[in-house]
Amino acid sequence: MTDINRHDYILARARQNGSVQANILAQDLNVAVQTIRRDLRQMSQAGLLERVHGGAVLPSGVANIGYDERRSLQRDFKRRIAKAAAGLIPDNASLFLNIGTTTEAVAQALLNHRNLMVVTNNLNVANILAPHPSCEVIVSGGRLRRSDGGLTGDLAAVAIQRFKVDIAVVGASAIDPDGDLLDFDAEEVRVSQKIMQAARSTIVVGDSSKFTRKAPVRIASLAEADHFVTNALQSEQLAMACQDWGTQIHLA
Repeated sequence: MTDINRHDYILARARQNGSVQANILAQDLNVAVQTIRRDLRQMSQAGLLERVHGGAVLPSGVANIGYDERRSLQRDFKRRIAKAAAGLIPDNASLFLNIGTTTEAVAQALLNHRNLMVVTNNLNVANILAPHPSCEVIVSGGRLRRSDGGLTGDLAAVAIQRFKVDIAVVGASAIDPDGDLLDFDAEEVRVSQKIMQAARSTIVVGDSSKFTRKAPVRIASLAEADHFVTNALQSEQLAMACQDWGTQIHLA
């Protein structure tokens, strides 16, 4: 079977099931797992699939992929990004962390900081920081989204407006080539916008896979952020735009 035929088969399976596993594909096609991994890497680079641990999923469009799959995407890059973002946050600071697996990685990277106050609409962030003896954790309230522990809606938005913190750490599901930050849930987006408005400075965190994804609801622009922490930029044009906006880029 040629590379093209394998890619067609893999894409058909992904469209049928929503995801594919490398070891199962290798058995079905009677090829080495390494061959399938190479196929998945090529198809991911072409925007046909998104790599996850052990396989791949269909790229997002109007609905987000599952929480467990999002958490496995670009896991090593997320850790590096989180460490770099935590380096921008001093001790004795107040901050927001919104919904997202990258902001959860930032929470993990903050466990050695001292005297923090963290306001969040992400129950996973709250649980990560709960054992920290030197971190006050405030949960916004709101409607619980059981799929990923996010709190959204009017209650969350109203709670956020009561604060004025030093730093907002914001993630997004997708980033457009023009620097727009995008997500899937309009209620979640409204809370993220309130978070950015209620902070003195904003750090946007997102790995390079965000540039290959699409989502229908706009949060804000990178022009409204003070820092953007990522592992790679999509284009020189975006780098120049960030420079014009005064948004500092930090490559992890």
